[in-house]
Amino acid sequence: MKLHIANKNYSSWSLRPWVLMKTLGLPFEESVHPFPLNGGPTGFDAFSPTSKVPVLVDGERSIWDSLAITEYLAEQHPHVWPADKAARVWARSAAAEMHSGFANLRNVCAMSCGVRVALHQPVHPGLLQDVNRLQTLWADGLHRFGGPFLAGQHFTAVDAFFCPVAFRVQTYNLVLSAECMAYVHTLLALPAMQDWYEAALKEPWIEPAHDADVLAFGALVQDFRLPAETLHLLSVPDLSESIQAGMGEPLVDSARKLDW
Repeated sequence: MKLHIANKNYSSWSLRPWVLMKTLGLPFEESVHPFPLNGGPTGFDAFSPTSKVPVLVDGERSIWDSLAITEYLAEQHPHVWPADKAARVWARSAAAEMHSGFANLRNVCAMSCGVRVALHQPVHPGLLQDVNRLQTLWADGLHRFGGPFLAGQHFTAVDAFFCPVAFRVQTYNLVLSAECMAYVHTLLALPAMQDWYEAALKEPWIEPAHDADVLAFGALVQDFRLPAETLHLLSVPDLSESIQAGMGEPLVDSARKLDW
């Protein structure tokens, strides 16, 4: 199987099937396709019917969308979802909620593994609502099934769907309950998550449109990315002026138009 993904620093949707397959030990080949600079054509249509990532190719079959990929894998590998029916029903519902919801969390806290950002105050009210719902959902799963993962003792697809959130919590220093922060640390400590993070830091691609989204609602605190010639966030043309003016919305060529 071959999994087509985009930049590891930015692509939250690519992370979901990647970390699921890595953690469960499912063999695959990865093919990384970096986002073009400044929102140009992605070229993803060469392998993706929607021109978006991720896409899993298995022989003559192409499966697009992270949830569809997850269900395809579940047909062949029983450990993708929890074995217990009650846990499995809950896990599918929680994963679907993450897949279709939490829009404010996605928009205000765009994924960028390699930076740390201080959110502007007061924090966007929609983000606060999403974080509250996130904590309620996580606490429900942890209490129902005993942890340390959302549906019990083992990592399953529902945890994979929240792995990008763990990176967002780290990047934006989101304040969560002790119980929820323990779950975040559990995800960040996974060997597959550490491998993804280390690879993201070493990527040579710094993409201004995605970086603009990262600073749309906050200020840069630290940049840990290590390409040979690092393009600092504040060196992006017109970006520092937008930040100083208190930009409340992402740039027109926003990363969200690309990263799905």
